[in-house]
Amino acid sequence: MNALGIISEIAAQRNRALLWFPVCLGIGIYIYFSLMVEPTFMFVQGLCIAAIVGACLGWVWQHPLRWVIFVCVWIVIGFLLGSLRAHSVAAPVLGWRYYGAITGQVVAIDRSSSNKQRITLAVDRMGKISKPRTPKYVRVSLHSKDDNYVPEAGDVISVIANVTPPSAPSEPYGFDFQRRSWFHQLGAVGYSRKPVDILDRGNGRGFHHRVFQTRMAISAHIQSRVNGGAGAFASAILTGNRANIDPADLRALRKSNLAHLLAISGLHMGLLTSVVFAIARYSLALWPWLNLRIKTKKIAAILALLAGASYLMLSGSAVATQRAFIMVSVMLIAILLDRPAISLRAVAMAAVIILGLWPENLMEPGFQMSFAATIALIVCFDGLKHIPFWRAMGRGGMRFLQPVLGLLISSLVAGFATAPFAAYHFNQVAHYGLIANMSTLPIMGMIVMPSAVMAAILTPIGLDGVPFWIMGLGIDWILSVANWVSNLRGAVSRVPDAGPYALPFIAIGAVFIIMFSKTLRIFGLTACLCGGLFWKIAPRPDILVSHDGRLVGAMSPQGRMLNRKRGSGYAATNWLENDGDLRTRQNTLISGDPDLIYYTLAGQKITYLWDTKSTFEQLEGHCDRAEIVLAPKWKEDAPKGCQFFGYYDFRDMGALSFQNKNGVLNVKTARQSVGMRVWNNQQRGFKRRN
Repeated sequence: MNALGIISEIAAQRNRALLWFPVCLGIGIYIYFSLMVEPTFMFVQGLCIAAIVGACLGWVWQHPLRWVIFVCVWIVIGFLLGSLRAHSVAAPVLGWRYYGAITGQVVAIDRSSSNKQRITLAVDRMGKISKPRTPKYVRVSLHSKDDNYVPEAGDVISVIANVTPPSAPSEPYGFDFQRRSWFHQLGAVGYSRKPVDILDRGNGRGFHHRVFQTRMAISAHIQSRVNGGAGAFASAILTGNRANIDPADLRALRKSNLAHLLAISGLHMGLLTSVVFAIARYSLALWPWLNLRIKTKKIAAILALLAGASYLMLSGSAVATQRAFIMVSVMLIAILLDRPAISLRAVAMAAVIILGLWPENLMEPGFQMSFAATIALIVCFDGLKHIPFWRAMGRGGMRFLQPVLGLLISSLVAGFATAPFAAYHFNQVAHYGLIANMSTLPIMGMIVMPSAVMAAILTPIGLDGVPFWIMGLGIDWILSVANWVSNLRGAVSRVPDAGPYALPFIAIGAVFIIMFSKTLRIFGLTACLCGGLFWKIAPRPDILVSHDGRLVGAMSPQGRMLNRKRGSGYAATNWLENDGDLRTRQNTLISGDPDLIYYTLAGQKITYLWDTKSTFEQLEGHCDRAEIVLAPKWKEDAPKGCQFFGYYDFRDMGALSFQNKNGVLNVKTARQSVGMRVWNNQQRGFKRRN
């Protein structure tokens, strides 16, 4: 391996500084979110000073090594962005389980995993909780059998609900719902079995509430024009309202790898702005006088930009939609500036803007998958331009085959680029996703979205019936393909959890492969292989216990066996998914008493006891017979003679995992995996009893 060649490759990257900027920001943000302890204010101040000094030194020092300084400064800036964002969105988090009245305004409506109506409230008051400790937003699933009330945008309501703080990970190194809730300022989640009292019907306060009301009105209009599942699908892709989607359709879309069609992201924003751009440009081209005097391409870009902004606002402005709008805006502005619209530089600028505004997006699957697909497609089609066969196909009589082949290639490339991220976050691989996407994406691009644009144009004059009818036909085809593919034998397989290190290695390896050439690509390939190896050898815990201690899952030759058939559904689902297990919960029950279980692992005896009527003497007896005792309901003094986990231990440390590592019992807690961060250290107001 030639050292001079490596140095020259690194030196050549100075001309690609814009491409490395978001990569360095991402590394800094990832470091911030990976810390186990929240950085102190003094430490952050020191980093700020170091970044300023480093930037000045790099600017003054005219030496090739100054780019090393700039890289370090960019990484520090990413770290600081993560810290600033985490503290700027700070909002109260409920510190205990609360049952009582909650009064607030409906700001979001969707469906829970159990297909119940779910509302998010901007809270005015919660019982006797003081204003400084009242959560800003609370999410409540409505389980009441009283169907007289249907939530509407802007309603001010009062509901008797049972809510808790956002839950900690269901297992060590599991999905951190507390972190996501923190950045959404969601301070409590729960459910209600009581009827809802309406205090003020539909009088939304402020611009955002009026936009929300408009969205819901448009959603209702769409579903009145397009019936059944197609109407719910149309409402979801145009307004972001998924509340009426049939759970069976949703499962079919996920199993066929078509669920991305529901997320208002790059595909929808790109299709919409492309259709508007094409219609505007060809319409203006019909006016020769204007076409000869003004660059109609730029007018079309402006109109497409306005259409994208309107779509962003009326679709709910979800994070994925904001991200897609920024990416599309960068490309349309590039057209206005006579720059290449689709290039890695445009993607890099979009990434810098998104990471600057919402650094937490880096940890979200939507951000990772959308940028992975976009970058892979740009690199692939940029390479195709240099292949003589591809260029000849675009000029010859086989020109009509190029779009078909391009669709096939784009589906393959996008699927390959996003597969590691989908498998990592969702523990699922859809084997027939290529067939499903090839069968539906042309319909989505040539029928559904153009019909949606025409319907929007014709709705004010009441002539939107035909466009909506055509749109419904296209969506019916998409849903039929989803159901057909999802029912094929072996349509889906589960992927075990990869552990915390696999995906970062794969991501940084992919960056090296794309950014470098020749020698350094070997390092990228090596990093990807290491990531795959980490994924392969990542062990699954032998025993898992939920954060409240109610659910226990022990690994057996048949897979993980659970002690209860009901309750703790979130933890049970996540454990089975992370195990790569396709079984349903009903097929994973252990035999015997679910409240008193004995295990032996790595030569150590473990006793699990849920009984609330146990005495201290009984617990001492369990401690005499076992090295570890789990008693999640016990709130008194802990017995001696064993490692004891009681109520306060579970409350402070969260879920537990037990792993046999070469004959040594390894015990991990969720608190050890997430550390003491600003988003999980807000509800520790009570002291532990000794």
